[in-house]
Amino acid sequence: MALFHAAGHDAVTVLDQRLGGSADRDLVAACQDEGRALISLDMDFSDIRAYPPRDFAGLIVFRLRSQARDAALAVAARLLDRPRSVERLHGQLWVVEESRIRVRT
Repeated sequence: MALFHAAGHDAVTVLDQRLGGSADRDLVAACQDEGRALISLDMDFSDIRAYPPRDFAGLIVFRLRSQARDAALAVAARLLDRPRSVERLHGQLWVVEESRIRVRT
């Protein structure tokens, strides 16, 4: 989370929220209640029928060849380097890969 905090974002983890191991619906409810974007490696959250982007402050799903911590942090750092990109996240799903971002609304 230090990476997000350094970029000026109010970010928390599921462990910070005492939601580790919780069902997806509980994670979603916490994000919606607090107006937070959800960032995950879980591709289930990229299903716009189950998780309509309009219902969220934003959804970011990392679809990476390696889900190792260092690989995910490197991609997150590149994402955060994009000027003002996160400001447009509300109501959108971003599927983030190593070399591209697909956006769904």
